[in-house]
Amino acid sequence: MRIAVLDDYQNVAQSLADWDSLPGGTVFFSGFLGHDDDTVASALQGFDVIVAMRERTPFTADRLRKLPGLKLLVTTGMRNASIDLDAAHDLGITVCGTAGSSAAAAEHTWALILAAARRLDVELISSSRPRAAGQPWQQTLGTELSGKTLGVYGLGKLGSQIARIGQAFGMQVIAHSQNLTAERADEAGAELVGKDELFARSDVLTIHLKLSDRTTGVVGTQELALMKPGSILVNTSRSPIIDEDALVAALGAGAPAVAAIDVFDVEPLPENHHLLQTPGIIATPHLGYVTQEQFGIFYTGAVEDIAAWAAGTPVNLLA
Repeated sequence: MRIAVLDDYQNVAQSLADWDSLPGGTVFFSGFLGHDDDTVASALQGFDVIVAMRERTPFTADRLRKLPGLKLLVTTGMRNASIDLDAAHDLGITVCGTAGSSAAAAEHTWALILAAARRLDVELISSSRPRAAGQPWQQTLGTELSGKTLGVYGLGKLGSQIARIGQAFGMQVIAHSQNLTAERADEAGAELVGKDELFARSDVLTIHLKLSDRTTGVVGTQELALMKPGSILVNTSRSPIIDEDALVAALGAGAPAVAAIDVFDVEPLPENHHLLQTPGIIATPHLGYVTQEQFGIFYTGAVEDIAAWAAGTPVNLLA
């Protein structure tokens, strides 16, 4: 059995799980294989098992057809929108997931909120980005979160964690999602409001929706136009939820003032991407789930999935 572990950017996968306990050999790919189907398929020919790190390398129907030897595809986490599960089933490829934790994503969301509130995109001192001649020692006025309104768009497990932390900062928390009830919002310490009110009242608005046909582009020109001047928009969920062109235009108009983003339509993000040239953008390279603790859960679970599948008793089945 040949096993491929993909997108091990930090070169940590081998040390975080007992891969030697599995039959056969494991190859760890530290670099991104690319966006081209033929290039990816060529690199992965001959592997029986592939372990994918979240959505870093998509597995579309076309890509899966180019991997006739693939028998098991393991994704970290129990949900992966970049894997065509129907195609995998039709091709006889077993797909399994692993356990995960929402703590890492919640903490990174708050790291972005705090970075935006204190404008660390401008103020951060770095030897790799020295101050220009004549540039003042301090350039911005930060925003205190206490007393401000935190809007949570999507009050599920992660959104509820965000809401509780917002309360600890002394923020008033409001929330909206399609099926959210006033009782459920109250349990999370939030006030249920309509969608337009969520955008109009929030000083900080953070997105925690699942990506689907219904939520793709659900934050567009109309919604962004409701936001306050000086407000902050945060997205650690999925990039297509926000219309990218509408966001760039809204930032140019000053509302929101800052958008802190951890997810992008194309990843890795090209160096010359126009978002990186847009004032008011704080961007991190999809770090929401990237912690030692989370990766330990992911990779240990992947080894357990492979061992169970090899024994004929697959677990955590997705397809």
